[in-house]
Amino acid sequence: MASDDFDKQARQMGSGQGFIAALDQSGGSTPKALRLYGVTEDQYDGEEAMFAEIHAMRSRIITAPDFTSEKVIGAILFERTMRGQIDGKPVAQLLWKDRSIVPFLKIDKGLADKENGVQLMKPIDGLDQLLADAKGFGIFGTKERSVIHEANKTGIEAAVAQQFEVGRAVIAAGLVPILEPEVDIHSETKAEAEEMLRDAIARHLDTLEGDETVMLKLTIPDVEGQYDGLADHPRVLRVVALSGGYSTDEACERLARQGKMIASFSRALTEGLSKQQSDDAFNAALRANIDKIYTASVAG
Repeated sequence: MASDDFDKQARQMGSGQGFIAALDQSGGSTPKALRLYGVTEDQYDGEEAMFAEIHAMRSRIITAPDFTSEKVIGAILFERTMRGQIDGKPVAQLLWKDRSIVPFLKIDKGLADKENGVQLMKPIDGLDQLLADAKGFGIFGTKERSVIHEANKTGIEAAVAQQFEVGRAVIAAGLVPILEPEVDIHSETKAEAEEMLRDAIARHLDTLEGDETVMLKLTIPDVEGQYDGLADHPRVLRVVALSGGYSTDEACERLARQGKMIASFSRALTEGLSKQQSDDAFNAALRANIDKIYTASVAG
């Protein structure tokens, strides 16, 4: 990627008005995403057919009239999507060149078993090659997810340390990592876990060098302004929020109270969309979701 493109994308991520669309459902979550889209398991045969269906869904979203940088400033892709094409163009290229939307890549390979109240990322085999490939496709940054289930200091520190370890590898490859230590919205100790997470992230941010920059993708916190200090940290480009299972309306209502977070929603973005809809109905439903999420992202 040309350095002027990278710099322009960094500025858009740092201060652009809008949100990041998460279009990165992986193999494990794809059947559920397809069911919500009106495509049940009996309508496709095998993994390749399943991924073809989800690619068609993502293509329909990406090429919709309202899916532009006017409100959607970035999009997170699944690896298969990055390696695929839409309208004969590599997806990351179409996003940036045609839509002015900054492309990201999900790089984690799923979650390990729960230990000390958290699920760390599984090892990411072939990470260096994947990052080199992403750079070649014109990807700006990456996203990697782990999950915190309870307020356990040992577990939370391990999750944050792992996120920063992977993040440094991403930075070394010339990309910007989105670190995503998600806090489970159903956790009985969610608010306490979020305090511990904030403090752990702040400590690790202070270990970054002057030219090392990360983004953070965090569950919408219970306390208003919980992550404002992280958003203001000089090593943080942006703090974005995951919807975490909240409905679109509830996620947007909660996000609107967080003045220094913007959305990076997945399921909330696609709520109410179905394969059976006409293009007009599909585009109208997507427009309504984009408008809701955009409004919540720029509130405050």
